[in-house]
Amino acid sequence: VKFKDGIARIATDETLSAFNSKAELVYEHAFNGFAGSLTKEELKTLRDHPDVDFIEKDAIMRISSITEQNGAPWGLGRISHSNKGSTTYRYDDSAGEGTCVYIIDTGVEASHPEFGGRATFLKSFINGQNGDGNGHGTHCAGTIGSKSYGVAKKAKLFAVKVLDDQGSGSYSGVIGGMDYVAKDSKSRNCPKGHIASMSLGGGYSAAVNQGAAALVSSGVFLAVAAGNDNRDAQNTSPASEPSACTVGATASDDTRSTFSNYGRVVDIFAPGTGVLSTWIKGRTNT
Repeated sequence: VKFKDGIARIATDETLSAFNSKAELVYEHAFNGFAGSLTKEELKTLRDHPDVDFIEKDAIMRISSITEQNGAPWGLGRISHSNKGSTTYRYDDSAGEGTCVYIIDTGVEASHPEFGGRATFLKSFINGQNGDGNGHGTHCAGTIGSKSYGVAKKAKLFAVKVLDDQGSGSYSGVIGGMDYVAKDSKSRNCPKGHIASMSLGGGYSAAVNQGAAALVSSGVFLAVAAGNDNRDAQNTSPASEPSACTVGATASDDTRSTFSNYGRVVDIFAPGTGVLSTWIKGRTNT
């Protein structure tokens, strides 16, 4: 039970005295309130009390366990260590479980053994194409959540195809994909959150940026590529949308990848050169 800030101590003491037998812990310094077991009637009385800010049910916390993957690709080793050169990936054993990631791309080969049944092909905005005939989307999905090459090895992966098997797609189709994800995420049980990944881009488009902003406003964390043209990303979309997390690429020596876009709209850089991941037909590729 949390009392409102600014409530005089004498007032909280009076409230506590009425429930003295129920107060198992009384907090006075870091938190103004108490913990205890309450009947339904007492709970209602306290919720209606003018001095009470809120009441929250007690729950269990547990220690966090760290898992190590030895012989990991350089990118995984890099993101989990302060210094470059490690081949060990250290990560929390929750490994993204309970998180849903939408890959808005060329599709994903959901049957790839590296996904362990966690990948689903949801929707295609390309007529006559309902799989990944390119490989790019499968590679991105593997970097996100495959068993050997992924950051979040227990996350659920959902493919939304907006690029054809040659790697191209219309702005309208990309907006359609974002709109679909905004809707689908509302009905999908993902207690640890919804994420969308878009490793694609084109020239600046107010419409694409607005679609990206709307997706973020719907509650989906959106990560987008800065682009691979070695130019300022402020002139591209969706990389220039401020509410998206725009990611540039680095090489194993911690320098910017020669192809990576750059500029003030880039929020973060991450491994992007020579990254080993999943590929179509059950293979791997860099």
